[in-house]
Amino acid sequence: MIKIGNIELPDHPLLLAPMEDVSDPPFRRLCKAHGADLMYSEFISSEGLIRDAMKSRMKLDIFDYERPVGIQIFGGDEEAMEQSAQIVETVQPDLVDINFGCPVKKVVSKGAGAGVLKDVDLMVRLTKAVIKGTSLPVTVKTRLGWDEESINIDEVVERLQDVGVQALTVHARTRAQMYKGHSDWTHIERIKNNPRIHIPIFGNGDIDSPQKAKEYRERFGLDGMMIGRAAIGYPWIFNEIKHYEKTGELLAPPTMKDRLEAAKNHLIWSMEWKGERLGIVEMRRHYTNYFKGIHGFKAHRQRLVTEDDPQQLLRIFEEIEDFYKDYVIEHL
Repeated sequence: MIKIGNIELPDHPLLLAPMEDVSDPPFRRLCKAHGADLMYSEFISSEGLIRDAMKSRMKLDIFDYERPVGIQIFGGDEEAMEQSAQIVETVQPDLVDINFGCPVKKVVSKGAGAGVLKDVDLMVRLTKAVIKGTSLPVTVKTRLGWDEESINIDEVVERLQDVGVQALTVHARTRAQMYKGHSDWTHIERIKNNPRIHIPIFGNGDIDSPQKAKEYRERFGLDGMMIGRAAIGYPWIFNEIKHYEKTGELLAPPTMKDRLEAAKNHLIWSMEWKGERLGIVEMRRHYTNYFKGIHGFKAHRQRLVTEDDPQQLLRIFEEIEDFYKDYVIEHL
């Protein structure tokens, strides 16, 4: 059993990554239903929380059915990070996570996210500020380093553990790599084997199949792994990984009916949470992923992304289900 503060997780838990404009409550609900063990919110700007920015505040929404769930914050100012941790605690998540890994320019240019990898002293001060601002367990998600020449994850993990971080997830790429190239988990393996490290260490990057998850679990011996992009439009990956690790057999792929039900629920829950119009519009980017590899789906997708009436959208789902009633999906 893996413990983060008072949170108890199963052996080798599967975590849902905090992904901007993806890991909202409707998507987390789907992933929870399909086997995710620990959820994270989208990352939230500490400055936005303090300014009472509506989008940032909305990201604080969590629900009991998705627990355990963490809220992730980012920022480059110690006072703002402490205050945002205090605000986060008021909605009672199970933990607070700090983003020291986001590589996008608009975050890095503010000295936040992966930008902090160039200043480990600042990273430590920001972490201490968050720990000071909350009684909840504090965890961190970060990267190997700024670039290949400045991989400093060994120092980062030791120093963050020393100031009270209770678990750490490492995306096994540098900031310079963004999301390209191959992740290198050997660096995370080295951290895990450091006799000084006693907090749970989770790996992230390129886990896109049950076979790879099992291989990485056996090869690198980490406490668990975080799934990100592979879960977008495919929440089944969590239970598929668990089943394969337990039995050595692949689950049958989700049927067309399974995919339609997931997409339809995602749409309904998005409308409930975001409001009808925004829920419909923001759901449009997900259809391609739910129906990737389905022969002849382009015309159906076009109808889904151009329809604005919720009742008509639900009728389109029924028509698609009838159209594909005899369609057999093999492993893609």
